[in-house]
Amino acid sequence: MYSSNLIGFILAMVSSAFIGSSFIIKKKGLRRAGVNGPRASVGGYGYLLEPLWWIGMLTMIVGEISNFVAYIYAPAVLVTPLGALSIIVSAVLAHFLLKEKLQKMGMLGCLLCIVGSTVIVLHAPEERSLTSVEEIWGLAIQPAFLLYTASAVAVALFLILYCAPRFGQTNILIYIGICSIIGSLTVMSVKAIGIAIKLTLDGINQAKYFQTWIFAMVAITCIILQLNYLNMALDTFNTAVVSPIYYAMFTSFTIFASAIMFKDYSGQSASSIASELCGFVTVLSGTAVLHNTREPDPPITDLYTPLSPKVSWYIQGNGEHWKQKDEDGPAPSFITLLQQDHFK
Repeated sequence: MYSSNLIGFILAMVSSAFIGSSFIIKKKGLRRAGVNGPRASVGGYGYLLEPLWWIGMLTMIVGEISNFVAYIYAPAVLVTPLGALSIIVSAVLAHFLLKEKLQKMGMLGCLLCIVGSTVIVLHAPEERSLTSVEEIWGLAIQPAFLLYTASAVAVALFLILYCAPRFGQTNILIYIGICSIIGSLTVMSVKAIGIAIKLTLDGINQAKYFQTWIFAMVAITCIILQLNYLNMALDTFNTAVVSPIYYAMFTSFTIFASAIMFKDYSGQSASSIASELCGFVTVLSGTAVLHNTREPDPPITDLYTPLSPKVSWYIQGNGEHWKQKDEDGPAPSFITLLQQDHFK
């Protein structure tokens, strides 16, 4: 068990380094794409033609593959918190490459995230031994986990259909909340697929079970949704803030889902559980510090950004142009005269 957790630990660290770098590379690609077309934050998909975005995507894929293998060897409550390293990588790179200044208090926030993650890792429970996909399926259809899945899907749909169109551009928790909630289901499916692959390589074929393919379809669907809304979050908000908040929320939901499905904390002492809770509080405190020390994001000024609905018409009078704006006062009196003359 010790050697298995060690392998998982190393793979998780490598994964975090690649994923943290991918945030920066992808955002540079998103910025380039935004110059020539609609930005991802307003529904544009021009970044798909940007080579730099694909380099970032490949970097993320390498990180996710490492993460995928790490879940095979170690429990989710050990692997997921190690994503804190990606916060440091992305924050430091954003400071130098994207000119998104990281304040001293922001550095303290990163440190708190690392300390909290360390506490979580030191008190992580051991992974239970699973021998088939059918056994994992039995865990997935427990009433408690079915309730969690239904709740997660309902909240995600509410955020996607109602909150995102109205508040997505101003509230950072909308896009990241969607990624994090869906991400917890992704991890459960990916872990099931990883165990199936490991068992198949050991000579116990798991491809013959329909449950394996259901887990695969769920994982693919959730990953696509995550990437879409993560792109929107990166294109709208400061990377140094997106990374830690995404990490904190994703880790929290994933460990909660894993505890329900795999019963990770069964048999754990009260002191170990309390220590993990303290670790979570520390991580969330670090996230709050980073969020409160963020620099205001520059306004979107590219030509493809939709105009405000209030900036909608021009009127010419006495050789001068006048345009209705939010900050403008009452319309000039000549408009009233114009309207009266028009209807005489």
